[in-house]
Amino acid sequence: MATTATDVFARARIADEIRRRQRFVLSSHVRPDGDAIGSQLAMAFALWQLGKEVRLVNRDPAPGPLQVFPGVPKLEVADHIDDPGDAVIVMECGDLSRTGVQGFERGFVINIDHHLGNTNYGSLNWFDAGAAACGEMVFDLAKELGVEITPEIATHVYIAILTDTGSFHYSSISPRTFDICRQCMEAGIDPPAIAGAIFDSNNLGRLKLFGAVLSKMELDASGRVATIYVDQKLAIECGGTYEDTEGIVNLPLTVKDIEAVAFFKEAAPNDWRVSMRSKGEVDVNAIAKEFGGGGHKNASGCSANGSLGDLKLLFERKLLQQIDAAGSRQSAVGSETS
Repeated sequence: MATTATDVFARARIADEIRRRQRFVLSSHVRPDGDAIGSQLAMAFALWQLGKEVRLVNRDPAPGPLQVFPGVPKLEVADHIDDPGDAVIVMECGDLSRTGVQGFERGFVINIDHHLGNTNYGSLNWFDAGAAACGEMVFDLAKELGVEITPEIATHVYIAILTDTGSFHYSSISPRTFDICRQCMEAGIDPPAIAGAIFDSNNLGRLKLFGAVLSKMELDASGRVATIYVDQKLAIECGGTYEDTEGIVNLPLTVKDIEAVAFFKEAAPNDWRVSMRSKGEVDVNAIAKEFGGGGHKNASGCSANGSLGDLKLLFERKLLQQIDAAGSRQSAVGSETS
């Protein structure tokens, strides 16, 4: 999707506000992923280059594999903040409550996001559904601010893109995505080293947990939908943690015939966090929105209450409906072009 006049105007307004303010607090959603952390740190390094004061405040810490990257140790973990500074920049977050941090609402909030369903909660809002990752928007904003794309900024932009596109698997990628990655490489990043740090730094507990979760994978009768789950008991038995399951939801999709997967993670008895992934035109975001969640067409999440058995059947049915709907849309397009 090409950059629109609305995007240009929103980006310019945000850049103007950044130039005239000095103290910033940066945040993102609870349980931050690579795009959340990458966007925050890329923005932080851009602001530091401009001589701004920056605090990075999240409800939860960065995932273990990201701890080795520049600036990550500066992240503060807190559930409230007394001083929102001159502006709070919230990235990759559809609703302010999803930060899990109290106190942001008292500040001048700049909302930068690419998720469908963003509630436009900020004093300034920039929403770009065409961005494959929020990191793409931060890259464009850094350019708007006239800062040099340093190796530190480029590294975090690349982390954001690499992780939020499922290692360039999802349909959200565009020529813009690869052009930004090209510029990141020209700035001096090392893609193999970044990928190695993120994807090849497993501990033994994580590996055992992956094996245990995948061994319990179930398929629907057609073999097109997979469901997997993890609860506290299983995680403890494997010597792992819930954080160690990051990325496991993508693995069933490596099977040729599987078109969608639902991963259930126990938050409390009968309270589940549901992550969904899909291939091609299968829209899991439509399902997530039914349950108050959101994300992207091929990668979304939500919460759901009930027994695991009932929820597996419910989400299996909904995923099959989306698979059939995608097939119908493709057949209609084929008929129109024939």
